[in-house]
Amino acid sequence: MSTTPLWTKSSHSGGNEGQCIEVALNLPDTVPVRDSKDPNGPTLTFTPAAFTAFITAATTGEFDTA
Repeated sequence: MSTTPLWTKSSHSGGNEGQCIEVALNLPDTVPVRDSKDPNGPTLTFTPAAFTAFITAATTGEFDTA
């Protein structure tokens, strides 16, 4: 199994003035996320369960402000 992240940008990230993230889903037990404009910069690392919870919360509007 590869330990090199295979970065993917969301198909929904176009037209967002470059405000995109990339995620690597090919690593066991970890999901790294980075800013696509700064590929050599820092990454956030989630467990798969935490990443799923984050995506669920984001898509259901949990982080939306009034």
